[in-house]
Amino acid sequence: MSHVVRLFRVPRCVIMMSTTHTPASADRLIVSVEQRRDAVLDVIRNAQRRITLSLFRCNDDEVFAALAAAVRRGVAVEGLVTSRAKGGKKKLAKLWSKLEQTGASVKAYTDPVVKYHAKYLVADEGPALVASLNFTKKCFSKTCDAVVLTHDAAVVRGLRQLMEADCGRLPLPPDITERLIVGPERARRQFTALINGARSSVRLIDAKLSDPDLVALLNERRAGGLTVDVFSSKRLGELKSHGKIMLIDDAKVVVGSLALAALSLDFRREVAIVVDEPSAVAEAVELFRGLVTAAAEAQAGTAALGETAPW
Repeated sequence: MSHVVRLFRVPRCVIMMSTTHTPASADRLIVSVEQRRDAVLDVIRNAQRRITLSLFRCNDDEVFAALAAAVRRGVAVEGLVTSRAKGGKKKLAKLWSKLEQTGASVKAYTDPVVKYHAKYLVADEGPALVASLNFTKKCFSKTCDAVVLTHDAAVVRGLRQLMEADCGRLPLPPDITERLIVGPERARRQFTALINGARSSVRLIDAKLSDPDLVALLNERRAGGLTVDVFSSKRLGELKSHGKIMLIDDAKVVVGSLALAALSLDFRREVAIVVDEPSAVAEAVELFRGLVTAAAEAQAGTAALGETAPW
């Protein structure tokens, strides 16, 4: 993607992420490796009546144990999983079996064309959790990923509506909140509008950025004076680049499973969420500030050695 301005390569160092306090009722953005698993487990452990769970992959024993404990205390757990993934039927059968062993009711997404890749969790009437990560040991410890927690009733309702539609092979409900970016039906339109609406900057972590139309749009906005920072390396410091995170004007952040790639936008059930809560946005600003600083320091070091920078 060398045709997009300001591509960054971040050195293999630990990227420090902030852990500022956020009011319980506000949207939270969690990027810290140390806090991801706990965020997921807290939602499951605090559920009283119902858990709605959308999974692509899960192999974390603590998550399965928390789901089993929820079922034992009378919580109805319903899960929707993909029917197609790398690793084939054996790996999917193992996930299905592990979920059923917890007592959860499990269904598979069976659209013959659209692949299922959404990652979210809803407990009772909130909170809802939308993630860029899978509920796996790797994503809880070794990837650059993010989790959003929200008590927004419209998001909770929208995710429940989406789950019901996907379980019943029904069309996407038209009244789902625009805070939820949902692919393939409306993701391209929503991302195009977000990029077009940017006033000063778009910063993006996406190792799969490749969609011709959106790349062209980013280049067009850059040519018009917008700052466009793209981190498309497969590694960000010591972490593998997995999550898709977009920061717009340092005022709005988008987190979810959606890559800006044609396959993800047009042929997968994907979910992302738009967040403008100041404390949550501050977490994203801090993340990107650290990435930019690390990349700049690496570039300065390369120049001092008389070498050509690789970006």
